[in-house]
Amino acid sequence: MIEPVENDKVTPARPSVNRFSLDTRGEARLIEPIKKTRVAEEVADRIRTLILDGTFSQGQPLPSERVLTEQFGVSRGSIRDALRMLETIGLIETQHGRGTFPRELTVDRLVAPLASMMKFQHELQDELLDVRRMFEPAVARVAAQRATDQDFADLERIIDAQQRKLKTGQSAIVEDSEFHAALARATRNRVVVSLMATLNDLLVESRKLTLKQKGRPAKSVEGHVVVVAALRRHDADGAAQAMRDHIDQIADLQTQASPLPGDNGQ
Repeated sequence: MIEPVENDKVTPARPSVNRFSLDTRGEARLIEPIKKTRVAEEVADRIRTLILDGTFSQGQPLPSERVLTEQFGVSRGSIRDALRMLETIGLIETQHGRGTFPRELTVDRLVAPLASMMKFQHELQDELLDVRRMFEPAVARVAAQRATDQDFADLERIIDAQQRKLKTGQSAIVEDSEFHAALARATRNRVVVSLMATLNDLLVESRKLTLKQKGRPAKSVEGHVVVVAALRRHDADGAAQAMRDHIDQIADLQTQASPLPGDNGQ
């Protein structure tokens, strides 16, 4: 069911409309009165959720601006602003003469806006490190139990490539990401592999920042070597601790590399 947006700073385009049922899947919890002052943002978030859960499905146009205005009880300007936000992040597209449609959802399309935000909002990078602390030691723990000779060969090949680049002063960002991807593959869990790929995409900017620091590439290789040594021993606890230590070291370096407030980076 849809109820109007409630906001005393926004004049509804018309009086509140009666609720109506979309179906019996429980969408009512998603379409409830909005009580925030930033109405367009809240409408955009509500529409995004309805797209993600399939209420507004691919191949079918979204309701018209007029219908959305009636359903949410806000001005048409707020609806237009919300749709522009969704189009900017790639969730919808306008097809001339046909309407506005949800776009096919891919990992790249969902990750790109967040990765861009992390480039400028350093507190999000700190929270991403928290995610790594929760996720990657667990990945290493499982990999220690399931890794095969081929996995060890892949990990050693990546470390060798890192070391060669280190000697010549080249960037090893690609190999850094490949190492963690190979570790995820060693778990034999496709969901873990997909989650690690998403995490690697989000880490691009922070890796660019920290790998420029003196000594950071060497420390990265050292951390990887310790993780692989624990994997070869099939030491699940040791692998998890090695990964945790590796991430903590990265966190310290990232703190040193982060610009201070008001710093223009020069």
